[in-house]
Amino acid sequence: MTETQLTLDFIGGAVGYRRKFGGGRGQALPKALGFRPGITPIIVDATAGLGRDAFLLASLGAEVTLIERNEAVHALLAAALERAALENTDLAAIVARMTLIAGDARDILPRLNPETVLIDPMHPPRGKAALVKNEMRQLRELVGTDQDCADLLAIALAAARKRVVLKWPRRAAPIAGVRAPSHQIVGKSTRYDVFMLPGTVEGQS
Repeated sequence: MTETQLTLDFIGGAVGYRRKFGGGRGQALPKALGFRPGITPIIVDATAGLGRDAFLLASLGAEVTLIERNEAVHALLAAALERAALENTDLAAIVARMTLIAGDARDILPRLNPETVLIDPMHPPRGKAALVKNEMRQLRELVGTDQDCADLLAIALAAARKRVVLKWPRRAAPIAGVRAPSHQIVGKSTRYDVFMLPGTVEGQS
């Protein structure tokens, strides 16, 4: 596969549909990250990947910092964000709430003093899960699997001020060596392990 086979689009397609009809703040991901009436968290997406979750969160009003360490994926994200910003004023306003950083989140998170961190590691395919969507298959070919996700999660838990959310396959085992989450939000194929930091209670951003 060549890097040019994978393209990212924040204007239409699945991203545009989800932004318009996905359920807004009532979706599992915003709920896991602490979106509440009158409360919009400030989020660091430590594993930006295709950028879809970050774009959704920014469309809901959040300031989102995206960290991507793969150079090819970072370039694709930068190009897609630039195209969206030039499309119309509504999309430009969303992109204005997004900051893209190149580098390893394990090095960057401690310097950011983040409020809330989202981690969505690239995990190995399991059984029928190998039959993933074409874009995810291409992304996996580019970046491989995140063998260091336990390290990243530990660093995020040490760096974040309010909460860390791990996006993980519903039936996957917990990451070894990491404390149990404060609570979980479970969907059909995905679960969100929510780690509240000391001094923060559920309902706070």
